[in-house]
Amino acid sequence: MSNMPLDPAAVALDPETQVDPVGTGAAKKARKKFVFVRNGKSMTGLVILVIFTILGIIGPWIAPQDPNASSLDLLVGPSSAHWLGTDQLGRDVFSQLLVGTRGVMLVGLIAGVIATLLAVLFGVTAGFLGGLGDETLSALANIVLVIPQIPLIIIIVSQLEDAGNIIVALVLAFTGWAWGARVLRAQTLSLRGRDFIEAARASGESTWRIVWFETLPNLTAIIASSFVSTVTFAVLAQTTLSFVGVMSLTDWSWGTVLYWAQANQALNQHAWWWFVPAGLLVAVLGMALTLINFGIDEFVNPRLRLAGMSAGQMRKHGIRPRIGFTAKVRDLPRTYAHPTPVLAQQADATSTPEPKEAVR
Repeated sequence: MSNMPLDPAAVALDPETQVDPVGTGAAKKARKKFVFVRNGKSMTGLVILVIFTILGIIGPWIAPQDPNASSLDLLVGPSSAHWLGTDQLGRDVFSQLLVGTRGVMLVGLIAGVIATLLAVLFGVTAGFLGGLGDETLSALANIVLVIPQIPLIIIIVSQLEDAGNIIVALVLAFTGWAWGARVLRAQTLSLRGRDFIEAARASGESTWRIVWFETLPNLTAIIASSFVSTVTFAVLAQTTLSFVGVMSLTDWSWGTVLYWAQANQALNQHAWWWFVPAGLLVAVLGMALTLINFGIDEFVNPRLRLAGMSAGQMRKHGIRPRIGFTAKVRDLPRTYAHPTPVLAQQADATSTPEPKEAVR
């Protein structure tokens, strides 16, 4: 096996690298717009997230039984009547999880949307203002950043008589925007000195137009990553608060199911169907959000994007894709004397001819 730099001549022979016929260029440009969707990680995460969102919307309507209805089937395992068994009061666990999906998704999406909007507002504004405005907004973000969110939610919920998912989502949103704002401010400071921003200013465009049409499109991936991270934290926070019994126990969620399972010693009674499905749902949703975040990272990072997009095509031609290394070819037949024609021409041009032997 021979490892050598990728040969331009060999690539030129590849039909995929040749100039496309007339009419296919537009199709390739259209496909490039959906690079993020064609990513396997992001697509898997998006499909799972959409399924959970749909279940959150229609879950209470398609639940086979009332999650609060008791029966004589006390602590019965999975069966045709109860797909995920029953609890200590004979209530259907599957219906409880299905109804509780709405609360989990509601808290996650509301907290994610509001926190992302606040992060964009404060971060981009601070990056463009500079001076006293930048220092004031940065100080505010630093103050919010050190506020402990979970203890604050516990204090607020304990003071309110009926604190539901909306209150928890708002508290998480108004205390969770600071980190995203700091990242967006740093990126905005980097962008406002670029050539295309200076060209927009020189052409007389207003600041708001520069922000909306020149800056924000370049921050889309960072904004999306901030949104996904906030949703992940909000879902885990809501589940944790329900599990410890801080939130209302009459509102079903995955954490509420885990709370009742722990309070009634489901583990000691070997009632695995009571707590394992709820834990798996939390893990699957967290995995989906993590896969979306990985897909955003690969979309933003050119090296990761190229490696993820063309790895399959490169392997077909014997090329081993390596991030940060030159692509190499396995057992490539050499049809010319020098490994690369360009270097061969340079070598011929710079080489000095040998002096001829003098004729006697």
